[in-house]
Amino acid sequence: MANKVEICGVNTSKLPVLSNEEKMELFEKIKKGDTKARETFIGGNLRLVLSVIQRFANRSENPDDLFQIGCIGLIKAIDNFDTSHNVRFSTYAVPMIIGEIRRYLRDNNSIRVSRSMRDIAYKTLKAKEAYINEHSKEPTIEELASLIDIPKEDIVFALEAIQDPVSLYEPAYNDGTDTIFVMDQVKDSKNTDESWLEEIALREAMKRLTDREKHIINLRFFSGRTQMEVAEEIGISQAQVSRLEKGALDRMKKYI
Repeated sequence: MANKVEICGVNTSKLPVLSNEEKMELFEKIKKGDTKARETFIGGNLRLVLSVIQRFANRSENPDDLFQIGCIGLIKAIDNFDTSHNVRFSTYAVPMIIGEIRRYLRDNNSIRVSRSMRDIAYKTLKAKEAYINEHSKEPTIEELASLIDIPKEDIVFALEAIQDPVSLYEPAYNDGTDTIFVMDQVKDSKNTDESWLEEIALREAMKRLTDREKHIINLRFFSGRTQMEVAEEIGISQAQVSRLEKGALDRMKKYI
């Protein structure tokens, strides 16, 4: 995306740049319904759209699609911008463009999140923003739950649901030589070399047991049965089950 010169048929290397004075003059004409001034203003701010979509370069999205969506955000910003607020147009437009692109990515995400879940998440984010503006600090989950009258568990679940998925091959750190990817920092606690070797040793140790002992060990430690339940199933006393189990475990420990 960063090296692509032509996007949607537009040669980005030749995009015009408008001065603040030119923008204000064009806005005055736009307010009077001058469509040509509107087109000139849009063309003069396409670099703004281009700079915004660079933020989404790691999303593997088609840059042409993002550029078009960004242009929609730009047009919305033009339609809603109020020159009397004494705010630079770019300051107002960038959040509008970003919001439009994020909505597009959210609605076209391969991971589908229910409408009700998204509503809770965005209601929470809106309440959070209002709280920060008023108190100049981040609210706790409990405070947010109280503000919007929604259980805190639902809020946490909803906020996690709208998070963008991260590729395992996304760079997490680069010191100028070697790049560390997300997958390098993910640990699999189930399939470690140690657990694999322990499973092999356990399987080999089980081979040293009699069929009855294997059956008892399987029922007790892999099926979660009590000694009484095992005794009833195989037709012997609990004391016999206890003795057979202890002997089997002792032999397995010696082998391992």
